[in-house]
Amino acid sequence: MLIGVPKEIKNHEYRIGLTPASVRELISHGHEVMVQKDGGSAIGFSDEMYVEAGARIIDTAEEIFASADMIVKVKEPQPQECEMLRPGQILYTYLHLAPDPKQTELLVKSGATCIAYETVTDRFGGLPLLAPMSEVAGRMSVQCGAHHLEKAQGGLGVLLGGVPGVAPAKVLIIGGGVVGTNAAKMALGMGADVTILDRSLPRLRQLDDIFGGAVRTEYSTNDAIESHALEADLVIGAVLIPGAAAPKLLTRDIISRMKKGAVVVDVAIDQGGCFETSKATTHENPTYVVDGVVHYCVANMPGGVARTSTMALNNATLPFAVALANKGAKQALLDDANLLEGLNVHAGMVTYQAVADVLGYEFVDPKLALQKSAVQQDAVA
Repeated sequence: MLIGVPKEIKNHEYRIGLTPASVRELISHGHEVMVQKDGGSAIGFSDEMYVEAGARIIDTAEEIFASADMIVKVKEPQPQECEMLRPGQILYTYLHLAPDPKQTELLVKSGATCIAYETVTDRFGGLPLLAPMSEVAGRMSVQCGAHHLEKAQGGLGVLLGGVPGVAPAKVLIIGGGVVGTNAAKMALGMGADVTILDRSLPRLRQLDDIFGGAVRTEYSTNDAIESHALEADLVIGAVLIPGAAAPKLLTRDIISRMKKGAVVVDVAIDQGGCFETSKATTHENPTYVVDGVVHYCVANMPGGVARTSTMALNNATLPFAVALANKGAKQALLDDANLLEGLNVHAGMVTYQAVADVLGYEFVDPKLALQKSAVQQDAVA
């Protein structure tokens, strides 16, 4: 299979779909890889390293999209990239379609097979391709929140861990999954007063065991969110409904009554955000203020530590990339129910229930979609 790796074009996005080591692995399986010129140079992966791994360096994204059988990316394709996709081509990347009707429309129109990292599952019901970036984003959320609590950044002027004789900052984490757990580790390590809210009692018990009671855990209700948010210096939104738009848990009314100079970090912004006042920002302009509360809503937060993020992501995505290349999309998807969960759009059909529901598309079962397209191809042949 001919695999193409274009350079990411989203604002301040320096990650790349394949590392040189991943390229070498795919080539060892008999495949060819094309990488766009300077695709990874910003994070220390030079063109020479890719050539040594066996890749060909290609000048433009247009050339890659025109000839590759599979496109491997990190971030969702931008409109000009969507328009270069073609029927039968595999797109393997993060998609986050639920809050993005335009991207969904363009991917449906393209006829491509679009596999979303964020909905691929594992045998335990986890999200193994989302987890590495959730770990990064969770840790970064505290790092970024602490920075923006500084007075020069618009914050209240609070040191997260306090000092002897001065109380530490209060950190509220809404959601106790991968993001929330990693955020709590960082916040606790910096000496903050940490509370985690979650609706899963088994998860709250796990968190209590993990942190040995050093982190306060509480069942998440509207009342709990409101009371803790009004006292918090930093609120981190870490909720996720796989593939679906995030619920709005922190209302505009609550935001308006929070401390002036408090900071909110919405890690769920890729799925539309879990705060009513959230809107996507970039690393170039990461924050804005609503009712005196600093909002950090960078949609590609792990891109801020792009080298670490690229390597962590490749550790998770490479085995599936190899399977797709070795078997072809249809067989790889049918052979692996977990990978099949990642199929969001195929041959003009929306194949992920949550995306279809929120955007008003007819849902087509992914196995049925693969069969339908195969029959259509046979008819044409």
